[in-house]
Amino acid sequence: MSNPQKIKGRGAQLNTKNPFLKQGYALEHFEGIDELPDPDPGTVVQAEHSKSIVNKITSPDLPFMYSINPYQGCEHGCAYCYARNVHTYWGLSAGIDFERRIIYKPQAAELLADFFSKKSYSPSSISLSGNTDCYQPLEKKFQITRSLLEVFLKHKHPVGIITKNSLILRDIDILQELAKDNLVRVYISLTTLDESLRRIMEPRTSSSANRLKTIEHLSDGGIPVAVMTAPVIPGLNSDEIPQLLKAAADHGALRAGYTFVRLNGDVKEIFNDWLFKNKPDSRDKIWKLISSGHGGNVSDSRPGIRMRGEGQVAESIRQMFKLFERKYFKGRALPDLDYSKFIRSGQLKLF
Repeated sequence: MSNPQKIKGRGAQLNTKNPFLKQGYALEHFEGIDELPDPDPGTVVQAEHSKSIVNKITSPDLPFMYSINPYQGCEHGCAYCYARNVHTYWGLSAGIDFERRIIYKPQAAELLADFFSKKSYSPSSISLSGNTDCYQPLEKKFQITRSLLEVFLKHKHPVGIITKNSLILRDIDILQELAKDNLVRVYISLTTLDESLRRIMEPRTSSSANRLKTIEHLSDGGIPVAVMTAPVIPGLNSDEIPQLLKAAADHGALRAGYTFVRLNGDVKEIFNDWLFKNKPDSRDKIWKLISSGHGGNVSDSRPGIRMRGEGQVAESIRQMFKLFERKYFKGRALPDLDYSKFIRSGQLKLF
């Protein structure tokens, strides 16, 4: 088991082995402090010049056909993040590397405009982002997400956004223009109202209070907003479901959703280590509860089940969520997105 010494401000406390590399590196002896490098030397960024930016989604249990990820890796550092495993494809670790070695895509807006010019393309649901947060801290500097929203607005194409960062309010001017034509939906991720838990589980995200204020400001600005209480982790934040839904509804959210935690790939080791270092007294209980929702494992790849879990614990969470969703969101709904206004790139010169 890993040394209980913690790296402040990081969700992951170790670098897991990359399965695609024959060789790797590890920090094994914290006591050799005079001989070892700083375990957290800070964030490193790298530009990636992609040939495409829009990814087709084939999973039957995701509500969108395409996704755009302007960043790979995420400074937010959420300990449970399923997207960590993608970092291994870049020759990096799903652990600390995922939080401090960030890849950004400076040509994203140009590539999206090119995508909209294809004659074979029919407007479909696009999520920004489907993987890492498009409003993570580096967005303040690079403004790639804002440039993408400008393209969506220019082409009158709908977009769905999911984030846990209040930085989205910087772009409320564009979001309001999109909302006028029913071209946007925003989902704010809200996992806990307990700041002591948020600070260690999602160390570089906006505070819970700021996320609620973000929901309120978006709603007051005429922008359709929903809340995602995701993931629900039994024994850790599952008992907060009533309070989370009430708070989101009170601040103007129109809908609510959730997922049951799944610890796929390297996230299993990362989150187990996180529990060991942050919740040692309840670690075994939480692990067993998670496992009970996935047939004795901590993850499940079956569509339709992997995000909801199964068994008594998962079912009790589902029933609790539905009960309070009906209580606080009755009569509320997100407006339908309008795909009829889409303007293809070649048509822009006509307007």
